[in-house]
Amino acid sequence: MSAFRSRGPARAAQYAALLANLVFLAFPFLWLVSTAFKPATELGSLHPTWIPEAPTLDNFRQAFAEQPLLRAAGNSLLAALAAALVAVVVATPLAYVLARHRSRLTAAATGWVVVSQAFPFVLLIIPLFLVLKNLHLVDSLPGLVLVYVVWSLPFALWMLTGYVRAVPAELEEAAAVDGAGRLRTLVSVTAPLLAPGLVATALFAFVTAWNEFFFALVLLKTPEKQTLPVVLTHFIGAEGVADLGPLAAAAFLATLPSLLVFAVIQRRITGGMQAGAVKS
Repeated sequence: MSAFRSRGPARAAQYAALLANLVFLAFPFLWLVSTAFKPATELGSLHPTWIPEAPTLDNFRQAFAEQPLLRAAGNSLLAALAAALVAVVVATPLAYVLARHRSRLTAAATGWVVVSQAFPFVLLIIPLFLVLKNLHLVDSLPGLVLVYVVWSLPFALWMLTGYVRAVPAELEEAAAVDGAGRLRTLVSVTAPLLAPGLVATALFAFVTAWNEFFFALVLLKTPEKQTLPVVLTHFIGAEGVADLGPLAAAAFLATLPSLLVFAVIQRRITGGMQAGAVKS
């Protein structure tokens, strides 16, 4: 009974911490939405309110009139989808090798994957720029996709390695006993069980590429090729004064794809994990 009572305060503290974290994360987004629908008179008010007194869509109209948001969103979508697809295709066989064939070499490779995540952007941009220059890929979306794949690949590889290790090796051995080759085993046995991991990894790579700003700013100079995060900076003037209403409206629209993608596939990820747990 005492143990049960002691769990009550601990559980309440956990929910309180979770609620505080949720409020902390949701505050910037809710304020962004509120600002996007406020007229100019309310944006300059000394006493701002959460709910706009006179909601308006003028900020959205002005944002689309001032900047090519649709073209920039198309560039971001193309780069993010390509980066996610290539990262998953490249990381899947590598993750299988790291998970199934453990040795000093694979341990060193795994350690290098973890260490590479600590490298700051500034150390990488000059070597990447020189490599892309030699490949004639500077100021091009294929070059930016290549950079996004290189940047997201270590974490994608680390994620998929954990998912592969969660798949029982006995299933592959049983398939081999039944006469299935290695390729048939990977396609028919291992790949379906990795579906939640593949979706989660693709989502990570997509969101990372969609929200990325620094590489796109440095590598893309032609206005027609710039991505959405770079175009958002055009709402800030030369003196650092932001056109707050249109900027908030454009930033709100820029966050919607990530939220929609996550909302659509979250149930599939959770359902796939539960199905895998039941089968195992």
